[in-house]
Amino acid sequence: MMADDADGGGADAGDAGEADDRGVDSVTLEVIRNACEAVAEEMNANLVRTGYSPNIKERRDCSTALFDAGGEMIAQAETMPVHLGAMPFSVAAAVEAFPPETLSPGDSVLLNDPFRGGAHLPDLTLVTPVFDESGEELLAFAANRAHHADIGGSTAGSVAADSTEIYQEGLRIPPVKFESAGEVRDDVLSMILANVRTPEERRGDLRAQTAANATGRRRFREVAAEHGDLLGPALEEIKDYSERRMRAEISDLPDGTYEFADLLDDDGRGNEDLPVEVAVEVDGDSVVVDFEGTAEQTDGPVNAVFAVTASATYYAVRCVTDPDIPPNHGCYRPIEIHAPEGTIVNPDPPAAVVGGNLETSQRITDAVLGALAEADPEAVVAACQGTMNNVTFGGTDPRTDGPYAFYETQGGGFGGRATGDGMDGVHVHMSNTMNTPAEVLETAYPLRVERYAYRPDSGGAGEFRGGLGLRRDIRVRDHEARFSLLAERHESRPYGLAGGEPGGNGAAYLVDYAEQSSASSRTQSGDEDGEELEKLAAKHTRDLPPGSVVSIRTPGGGGYGDPADRDPERIERDLRLGKLTPTAASEAYGYAPDGDDGN
Repeated sequence: MMADDADGGGADAGDAGEADDRGVDSVTLEVIRNACEAVAEEMNANLVRTGYSPNIKERRDCSTALFDAGGEMIAQAETMPVHLGAMPFSVAAAVEAFPPETLSPGDSVLLNDPFRGGAHLPDLTLVTPVFDESGEELLAFAANRAHHADIGGSTAGSVAADSTEIYQEGLRIPPVKFESAGEVRDDVLSMILANVRTPEERRGDLRAQTAANATGRRRFREVAAEHGDLLGPALEEIKDYSERRMRAEISDLPDGTYEFADLLDDDGRGNEDLPVEVAVEVDGDSVVVDFEGTAEQTDGPVNAVFAVTASATYYAVRCVTDPDIPPNHGCYRPIEIHAPEGTIVNPDPPAAVVGGNLETSQRITDAVLGALAEADPEAVVAACQGTMNNVTFGGTDPRTDGPYAFYETQGGGFGGRATGDGMDGVHVHMSNTMNTPAEVLETAYPLRVERYAYRPDSGGAGEFRGGLGLRRDIRVRDHEARFSLLAERHESRPYGLAGGEPGGNGAAYLVDYAEQSSASSRTQSGDEDGEELEKLAAKHTRDLPPGSVVSIRTPGGGGYGDPADRDPERIERDLRLGKLTPTAASEAYGYAPDGDDGN
């Protein structure tokens, strides 16, 4: 059987092939576990392949997972952390609304209500029961979550920086039967499509979600048919195995209570410096994470429902223990979370919550990792950019005279770590998406990317510097657009660790480029950067006239270790690649080229 040994590893060589008390030998257990993970990965591949919107096809803002007949997660595709730790809450809500005895083969349940298992309204979760070939026995649930680029509400893209209650954020869907006996319910679909700006895109993405779950249903039946009566016991042992490994890893951390506090800059409604406070108590093989002292829920849209708080907490603990532990329900059993009701980490309805999933989840991650850095300093990276930099544009596309809604998040700096520099220009922590390629953005929307580049000097100095942030300038072409920005770390900076310096702030500006000039002619004329016309608030919504250019500058990651210990060869390489300017090299590292006394 799977050995319950001190290091939490797999079966001992001498036990290979022996059955545990459930009658499942270790080889069969690994075969079934990997088969379930393969099903989840194939579901995700099909969701991305058949998705209609660039947000799913290109950015891959979606996740898939398998759950057992009791609604506990058994496998997931390695996709969006903010989705995956929260999806069990959606499955639980779906099962509560539609108990197994009310479900039949070909049914599925759709929901997005943050206060009934969801995260924020753009994330639509589809839960599909998997029955055996006879249609009599419920075997499992296939589930996926996809971020739809519009779900109605006050602002195109449904990520409004100025919302004050959930009713402004879009269509709120409690658990509802979306498919019945293999057919999509026209009444439910019509209700959804009547409330969004881009109905055909939503129809296409919902089709992709149903197709992904159909793949999961078919493939899991194949697994069940192959393994028969061993499947149920194996699924229980898979969860128990992850629990044993997680407990073994937690046991390696020194017992104690570790505290950390970080801040959200503001809520966009005048409330500033909102604390996220955490105390992480390690006691033997379990962890209690307590958010007492965190800010009360606030007017703006930065409230994170409990499912999001749990997701960020689970992720942070997994990062510091062993990310290779199979992620399932058993992995989370040793982690207890206390999130006071009525706070920004567990708000009461009808709080605005769209940014809680996007921004507060990142700060929760920063706070929990900051606390755990005291327990195991070398296992924790310095703070990453700490924001998803949510950008939406919407309006009437002059090319089609139809509405459009564009949404994307922006990458930034990953924190430095004990073994190396942070990565440059990547999506971090709770966001694991990709960028929208400029070619796709310009083809699908009446927008143009004027500039896309790293931000030199934005990574925090350290023995291992933080990763660089990005600059992305987007022009509105031939129409008036509604623009919204929902971002963080424009005031506070991503923290460094072990003597490292914080990463650079983010920022946003309206800039002026000559409309008719190409990128090459701008470079020749010295207008490469454009003229900064106005600095924009990090949480900002406004109408933009034709030709407007918004410049989004994302934060860098914090540095790790004393900058005085940085290898000169690394400094020289950064200078050569344009990631560091000579001025910053001198100020941050006291570096001067050979033959230069620095004066």
